[in-house]
Amino acid sequence: MRVLVAYATKYGATAGIAERIGETLGRTGLEVDVRPVAEAEPAGYDAFVVGSAAYAGHWRKEARKFVKHHHDELDTHPVWLFSSGPVGTETEDAKGRDVREASTPKDVAGLTEAVHARGHRTFFGKLDPDALKGPEGLVTKLPAGKKMLPSGDFRDWDDIEHWAEAIGKELQPA
Repeated sequence: MRVLVAYATKYGATAGIAERIGETLGRTGLEVDVRPVAEAEPAGYDAFVVGSAAYAGHWRKEARKFVKHHHDELDTHPVWLFSSGPVGTETEDAKGRDVREASTPKDVAGLTEAVHARGHRTFFGKLDPDALKGPEGLVTKLPAGKKMLPSGDFRDWDDIEHWAEAIGKELQPA
């Protein structure tokens, strides 16, 4: 079974998550290609995992366009979606909500429904203030910005691998 893992990233953290998902799916015996959405073509694949970095509560534009443009192909195959975005070590926000659930991008519900995705997962991301450009970089230099957007790599590789392993098991022939 051929699986396409397609992703949209701005600074590379989501690409790392996509690569780990691809590696993990490959270990379950699936044939996997990992591609940025700009280079991904769904023809010939049996299943899809599509992910995007989340900024300001939304998936990156190119990821949304990929799902919408390839809706007909994706909708007839198993699809999973993932997002990366929240940073920090806190798993609950001030209101007691799971940070990952509270950080789920606004457009995910519509995308999930559009392609009948079997699931969506939000993963913690990575923030390197030195890599940020423009206003994003300035925000992380301010005291309030440093508190809201702590720097570091917060990706939980075990969580990512367990999620991908579950997908791999689901895609195995009965």
